Amino acid sequence: MKKIIVIITLLICATSCVSTKSTLKNVDDNAPDLVLSKNNTFVIKEFSKDKKYGYNPDYPINIFFRNTKDETLNEVRFLNALAGPNGEKITYTRLETCCPFPTKRSDMGAGFLNVYELKWEGQKKPITLYLNIYEKGILMVPMGLSLKKENN
Repeated sequence: MKKIIVIITLLICATSCVSTKSTLKNVDDNAPDLVLSKNNTFVIKEFSKDKKYGYNPDYPINIFFRNTKDETLNEVRFLNALAGPNGEKITYTRLETCCPFPTKRSDMGAGFLNVYELKWEGQKKPITLYLNIYEKGILMVPMGLSLKKENN
């Protein structure tokens, strides 16, 4: 009986935090499907001109790819394609999960953003990016970053 009460309480908490209207501004279900490079990173061809893209929870980087069962894999595929502003090697750490929103691509009916901190040599202050594995959008390099050079 205690287990049932705990499960019901968790479900109520999880669903009560989620608004019925999404605040995400850059979801695009018509965006082209993501493609993998030979290095198992996402192929990114566009650079964002929006300062909010990836840096603001309402404008996360949408990296939906086939399914959401292995969120870390898709996040790594995106992050490993990036470099610092002058091609520096970046390191990244997942800080937290935040910002629930409604989505049809989750069994719970809700999705969450994963927050990553990125660092590179010579950087004054680490940057924080918001990644969304549940929705589609045009995949771009956030302002202030570049693409990692491919090994031939």
